[in-house]
Amino acid sequence: MTESNSTDSSRASTDGTALIRLSAARLAEKLAAGEVTSVEVTQAYLDRIAAVDGGPRGVNAFLHVNAEEALAVAAEVDAIRAAGGAAAEELHELAGVPIAVKDLIVTVGQPTTAGSKILEGWHSPYDATVVKRLRDAKMPILGKTNLDEFAMGSSTEHSAYGPTRNPWDLDRIPGGSGGGSAAAVAAFEAPLALGTDTGGSIRQPGAVTGTVGVKPTYGSVSRYGAIAMASSLDQIGPVSRTVLDSALLHQVIGGHDPRDSTSLPDPLEDLVAAARTGNVDGMKIGIIKELHGEGYQAGVENRFNESLELLKQAGAEIVEVSCPNFKYALGAYYLIMPSEASSNLAKFDGVRYGLRVLPEEGPLTIERVMGSTRAAGFGDEVKRRIILGTYALSAGYYDAYYGSAQKVRTLIQRDFEAAFALADVLISPTAPTTAFKLGEKLNDPLAMYLNDVATIPANMAGVPGLSLPGGLADEDGLPVGIQLLAPARQDARLYRVGAVLESLLEARWGGPLLDRAPSLVELVETASVAEPVEALVDAQEAK
Repeated sequence: MTESNSTDSSRASTDGTALIRLSAARLAEKLAAGEVTSVEVTQAYLDRIAAVDGGPRGVNAFLHVNAEEALAVAAEVDAIRAAGGAAAEELHELAGVPIAVKDLIVTVGQPTTAGSKILEGWHSPYDATVVKRLRDAKMPILGKTNLDEFAMGSSTEHSAYGPTRNPWDLDRIPGGSGGGSAAAVAAFEAPLALGTDTGGSIRQPGAVTGTVGVKPTYGSVSRYGAIAMASSLDQIGPVSRTVLDSALLHQVIGGHDPRDSTSLPDPLEDLVAAARTGNVDGMKIGIIKELHGEGYQAGVENRFNESLELLKQAGAEIVEVSCPNFKYALGAYYLIMPSEASSNLAKFDGVRYGLRVLPEEGPLTIERVMGSTRAAGFGDEVKRRIILGTYALSAGYYDAYYGSAQKVRTLIQRDFEAAFALADVLISPTAPTTAFKLGEKLNDPLAMYLNDVATIPANMAGVPGLSLPGGLADEDGLPVGIQLLAPARQDARLYRVGAVLESLLEARWGGPLLDRAPSLVELVETASVAEPVEALVDAQEAK
């Protein structure tokens, strides 16, 4: 794997600019060798956040910065390492490596808002299982990242706290719903982040920001403590700058959790070993006929075809597979997901916790308080999906809509079974286009939904998926993502193939794709941005 801006000089590597550009794996090596301290690394990232994230021209990847706690954890790791002995030897490989957490995942000591006004300022009394595992590994948590409200969106424009901007072009979206986590990693504000993926919310932001995003097998990473949108589709996963970094983080957060009723009992495979010893020689890699070609941007197709050729040269056999029911996946998803969301969001009623808005006039009843609270607390996209889901579940329509969508889901699962009988791993572009302009699709929800056409099938079937950078599109010079899909419980295959493709692509580019990204500090300070964050929020509210 090619490493960006690394240095072998011992204390010289403490320069903040150099530190933040190192991969998580390289940072871990330097921390273990005593070449740098966790406090130095954590402070470098906090300085970067302060430099590029705030203000009307900032990235706006973070909703909350957790500086005091992050530095305290970093100092604890440094003290353990300095003391040596058994405690130092028992430190996790990623101990002292900072991380950001999507603000849909609950954390003690930090607010959890889900990107919504209805949870503004709310503090969870408990940690999500994945957060507890981060704490057990002694990874400093830098803060909570922005997202589309309750993870409903493909652009992070539906956050109640303003849109996140793409570090490659501050006038463009960073994907969604987890654009905050992807933008934080792409902008070198964090080496790692956690996201959630319901229909592509880790992978699609990865594609448009030039980062790596992984949706693990459904049930292989605990969902306990992730605020649910669609319980049968949601999955927490890693966001990083390299395939190996994602494997390292995946290994930390994965595994059985008795507090999650959907958690798989299977132990995780050695994902890190798969990433470190990637090999595709003799593997069959299947091109999904229905997920490329017509409707895909030419530059996306070109980078996709180049990746196929590289894999072929590395010894893989490229075959074509057909998944004819994938064409129904988008429609089925947008019945199943809103139906589950309308049920999950019923608890935000202004009675138990979160925002409470009293009606201005008339009798003070629970029903009227609930109506006033939800009207004020939920944004337009959340309201749209609640209405759609409630209708799909209503008496007389359940079988016609929700029931039929579940039947389509079964057909999609069968398509995957047939495809994996012919290929070890499937491949497609992650998204049909590169990042579009902020505000471009806010008035056209259907156009927005089409961004997830290639990522949704994996969630419908519960299979794992990985997106990695595939290069820059010819038309606009923006990142393109390549998606790999594997059978359920075979996440290691993704890392095995992904590491090979990443290495081949970086050898062609002469380094990581993010080395080609513009200087973000200069963009934030001098770029002429079409509209500040506040103007975009005002326009959205006006609509």
